[in-house]
Amino acid sequence: MTETEAKREIERLREKVEVYNYHYYVLSESLISDLEFDRLLSSLQELETEFPQFLTPESPTQRVGGAITKEFESVVHRYPMLSLANSYSADDISEFDERVRKAVGQEVSYCCELKFDGVAIGLRYEKGILTKAVTRGDGVQGDDVTANVKTIRSIPLRLRGHDFPDDFEIRGEIFMPRSVFDAINAEREEMGEPRLANPRNAASGTLKQQDSKAVAERKLDCYLYLLLGENLGFSYHHQSLEAAAKWGFKVSPHSRVAKSLDEVEQFIQYWDTKRYELDVETDGVVIKVDEIRLQNNLGFTAKTPRWAVAYKFKAQEAMTRLLSVSYQVGRTGAITPVANLEPVWLAGTSVKRASLHNADIIAELGLHEGDVVTVEKGGDIIPKITGVVAEKRNLFSNPVTFIHSCPECNAPLQRREGEAQHFCPNEKGCPPQQKARIEHFTARKAMNIDSLGPETISML
Repeated sequence: MTETEAKREIERLREKVEVYNYHYYVLSESLISDLEFDRLLSSLQELETEFPQFLTPESPTQRVGGAITKEFESVVHRYPMLSLANSYSADDISEFDERVRKAVGQEVSYCCELKFDGVAIGLRYEKGILTKAVTRGDGVQGDDVTANVKTIRSIPLRLRGHDFPDDFEIRGEIFMPRSVFDAINAEREEMGEPRLANPRNAASGTLKQQDSKAVAERKLDCYLYLLLGENLGFSYHHQSLEAAAKWGFKVSPHSRVAKSLDEVEQFIQYWDTKRYELDVETDGVVIKVDEIRLQNNLGFTAKTPRWAVAYKFKAQEAMTRLLSVSYQVGRTGAITPVANLEPVWLAGTSVKRASLHNADIIAELGLHEGDVVTVEKGGDIIPKITGVVAEKRNLFSNPVTFIHSCPECNAPLQRREGEAQHFCPNEKGCPPQQKARIEHFTARKAMNIDSLGPETISML
């Protein structure tokens, strides 16, 4: 193959791969099988290896990761990455609307968007090519995580079409889908490792991994929601989102323009419950003045834009009864108390158990046997007891007291100075510790010993 033929074939393959990537990761539709896609990508990689002069940073083959970053360079934001003022009630939203209308002297329409609970990111594109990805940091400067962001398939390395600005920034939220988060936690449990706390922390930790190949394996995703640049040519914010979607960005399909405060409140009420059906964590709604001329007139305070506000959903809370407290022994001997509850529906799932973490938490709550307790999901993921309804307590109930000996082997528990956790010191004779260590050793990501799972180990 001549150089000219190779260049033409590389461009053809790249275009095909980018189209399939866009349809799969942005539009959630599969045009070809995984096998066919892998063959295309492999053909492209082989040609780029044979003709390295045609390899470019925006090639889809450069998403695979493998680059090691010892430290992340600090980059000053071209446009400060400000936070949003928070609101927690309909009255707060009404006051925001009143301030806006008074300042601009006219009726205002708003663009309502879901507030995704992830990691804020700023992406710079020059002539349609992704050149820089920077985290929020302190709002003035953040970390350059470009190598890691390139592994996120829903973020285009090269834009579609030709009508985008030569130089602009787009901001969004990188997140870990719930389904990916649940799968990782299931795998960690199988290996005897502690569960990840919530998708947001998992996404944040993943994005700062030194090995971009490890980032690629975590299957992060990203929604984009704000265009920044000089003379972008849009009159309304929602028009800029429509253009961004056309250029290949993943834009939330759930944004709506509200012509009145009533429509804003309807949007909030609808998503307060429907959000649990999404595969992404949401913690509120962002309300933005839609007309960009009015945004410019309203301007900014030192910390926040005057033309936008975030409404935060209340953490869902429910009351139920404490049935008992059981104690789990971990692989390292750590003792974790668990509250067994009357099943209660909370944030889209049935909750039967809640971690009590350690003896200090039990003492702070003042738990008694059979107490009626309030439960909420911390970060809408991990159930936790937030309080006791003392007026519903049985006068003759006994306080819950932390155990003194291991529930499995009866060894006296130890608590190291300065630590909240109790431990069973019987490393060699405590059955759950023995079993957990064997499970950890034989797990798929360790020695990968077939047919020796938890049930077989317990039987033996």
